[in-house]
Amino acid sequence: MSRLGTLKNTVALVTGGASGLGRATVERFVQQGARVAILDLPSSAGEEVASKLNKEHAGSCAFTPADVTSEADVKKALDWVHQHFGCLHTLVNCAGIGVAKRTVNFGKKESHSLELFNKVLMTNVGGTFNVITKAVPLMNENEGTTEDQHRGCIINTSSIAAFEGQVGQVAYSASKGAIAAMTLPLARDLSIRGIRCVTIAPGLFKTPLLESLPEKVQKALATLVPFPTRLGDPAEFAHLCQFIVENPMINGEIIRLDGAIRMMP
Repeated sequence: MSRLGTLKNTVALVTGGASGLGRATVERFVQQGARVAILDLPSSAGEEVASKLNKEHAGSCAFTPADVTSEADVKKALDWVHQHFGCLHTLVNCAGIGVAKRTVNFGKKESHSLELFNKVLMTNVGGTFNVITKAVPLMNENEGTTEDQHRGCIINTSSIAAFEGQVGQVAYSASKGAIAAMTLPLARDLSIRGIRCVTIAPGLFKTPLLESLPEKVQKALATLVPFPTRLGDPAEFAHLCQFIVENPMINGEIIRLDGAIRMMP
């Protein structure tokens, strides 16, 4: 029996899977033979994405609406995954939000509100943790699929902002730093059941958030990346997710995916 994993005939859950990095991951996993559940807000394009993929790969994708910060929503979604697909092998957490707000705006004499700070942390950190705690019991039901008794893989999404946060990113950086810090203890906690945890810290990627900026700004940001000197393609994030799933020795690690960019103040 091989020690290397595969996506073929496996089941994955991708949060934030209706757009950006999450959508690219859903598309690649389906193309590689996985069945994928998209977990995203009811107002998202999740149903549309699943329908489109099912036209090309019948029965490969389904949408389960949920708010990652709601324990009831996420439990219901995982119960649905269990009933619909029968198991879960991989979880990719891409759901998250960001805000641009200085700690104190001296000109307006306005401070960053605790409510907004907590909202970012609850969505990005609390949401990630919430889905993990509901998904792991389902992964634990799997029989070990390799010589190493590998039962599951969790991939979380941090950011280079965890290490080089910019002006106005105090809440976002705090949340992404927390996700990075969770990686090793999660891997250690879950190692006894053959479940891995790895975190990706993307740099500047061509996601809906960046695409909403003026073209001139996008080009300026792209010049900051040493090589390749461009914004990242979400498909490259998805490719790394596949590689992580397929190589079981990658565990407890934070992987920067950023073209060697190091953001300056």
